[in-house]
Amino acid sequence: MEQKSCPSPTRYDLPTIIFHWGCAAIVVLQFATANLWGLFRNPLHHQLVVTHLTLGIILSVLMPVRLLWRMGWGRHIRAADRRLDAVAARSVEYGLYGLVLLEILLGYLWRWGNGQDMSFLAIQIAPPFGRFAASTVSLLHWLHQWNGWLIIILATGHALAACFHYFILRDDVFQRMLVKGTVSDEYGK
Repeated sequence: MEQKSCPSPTRYDLPTIIFHWGCAAIVVLQFATANLWGLFRNPLHHQLVVTHLTLGIILSVLMPVRLLWRMGWGRHIRAADRRLDAVAARSVEYGLYGLVLLEILLGYLWRWGNGQDMSFLAIQIAPPFGRFAASTVSLLHWLHQWNGWLIIILATGHALAACFHYFILRDDVFQRMLVKGTVSDEYGK
């Protein structure tokens, strides 16, 4: 008896899509708040810092849940037909996961190592360990800032690649991460 092969899914499942866009929005907001708070005095400065910390805590919960979903129950789609494209796509995907997780860790270490509470809205979370040496705190701050830039650069490249697929190649790669709508419908393929 001949066994029929199931076609590869063309879209990610809804939780994967929500995790993707939710994390992307938080990362952009994190970058914006971190690069804007120095332009303002209190109370806006303080509100931007608390927003950054609150979103960081949300992201520190969301990312592990996202990764568990991705590894366990999330729909898996082949990255690309050509091997080099597939390697590039997966490298960016896993690179972003790793950099975001590192950014979260650096944020906690920098804040707590400097003897400061983490803020989740109005809730203060005290450091679970003592202060670090000033040179260590300075290094953590520097690493946190530059890792943030790496995330934004890689995420921008990721977004530009999605635009390239949508506008130039006119394939359905971008639509995999949308709830509905396809290039095929739009361009009559």
